[in-house]
Amino acid sequence: MTIQPPQIAGARRHRLTVRGVDFHVTEAGPQDGRPVLALHGWPQHHWAYRDLLADPPPGLRIIAPDLPGYGWSGPAPHRWAKEDVVTDLVALVDALGLDRFLLVGHDWGGYIGHLLTLRIPDRIDAYLALNIAHPWVPPKVMAPHLWRFLLYQPVVASAGVPLQRRTRYLEKVVFRVAAPTLDPQTVRVYSERFRDPVVARTARDTYRTFLTREFPSAARTGERRRSTVPTRALFGRADTAIHPDLAAAETARADDYTLEVVDGGHFILDEQPELVRAKLIAVAKEFSPN
Repeated sequence: MTIQPPQIAGARRHRLTVRGVDFHVTEAGPQDGRPVLALHGWPQHHWAYRDLLADPPPGLRIIAPDLPGYGWSGPAPHRWAKEDVVTDLVALVDALGLDRFLLVGHDWGGYIGHLLTLRIPDRIDAYLALNIAHPWVPPKVMAPHLWRFLLYQPVVASAGVPLQRRTRYLEKVVFRVAAPTLDPQTVRVYSERFRDPVVARTARDTYRTFLTREFPSAARTGERRRSTVPTRALFGRADTAIHPDLAAAETARADDYTLEVVDGGHFILDEQPELVRAKLIAVAKEFSPN
C-alpha cells in the first residue's frame, strides 16, 4: 500500500517536474506572500516544517519541497552530489517563478542551502541555517569531531538500503540517540517513508557520494567561494551528529554570518518549532525588501 503524505491543515500540495526530478511541493500562506524556501534533511522530509506550514507567519508563503528522491519526490537522475541537487533546486525556484526569496535549511537541506547562497546570491534575501556545518570548516576544526560522522555515515553509505527498509535502525538507533524526546508517532512518520526503495537508495547515495567524493575534495581544497547572503545560524548545543564548532562564525567565509547556540539537540524543527518560527520572523523583518 502506498503511504500518503501526512495531513497538514491548510497546506497546498502540487508536483513540478524539472531536470528529470518529479518534485512534490507543499505550500502554505498567501500565494502572493513573501516566499520562504524550506529545505529538510535526513532522515526526514517536508513534514519537518509542519508547524510553519500549518500556521505560516503573517505575510510569508512557506514552500517546502521534498528534496530529490526524499519524501514523495521522484528519484534524482544523479547520485546526489550536493551541487547537482543545488542545480535541481535552482530549476525548481525558476519553475515556481521565485525571483527573490528567504531560505531556511536543516541538516543536509541546510548544507545545500549554504551552497545555494553561493550559487544564486542575488536571489536570496537572507538565510536561516539550522543545525548544520557551514562549508568552510578548516581541517583542524573538523578533526576532533570526525568521530561523530563515523557513528552513522559509513553505515548508511554502505548498508543503508536494507537497514532503512527492513530494520528499525532509524527508530531504534538514529532517532533514539539524536532525538530521544521525540514522540513515537513523529518518529514513525519519518521512518516509514524510508522503507520505500527509492527513498532508501537516495539516503545511501547522499552519504556515499559525500564520503567517497565530496568530503575528500573538501579536505584537499576547501570551499573558496564567499557568501554575500546574510546568514543567521541557529544550533542546538546538544547535537550528537554535528558540533556547533562546525558552524562557527569565526571560520565562515561570509560577509554577514552569525551563530546562535541554544539548548536542544539536532532536530530543532521538531523539538523547538516556536523558536524556529520566531527566528524566521526576525530574519524576515531584519532583511525586509521594503
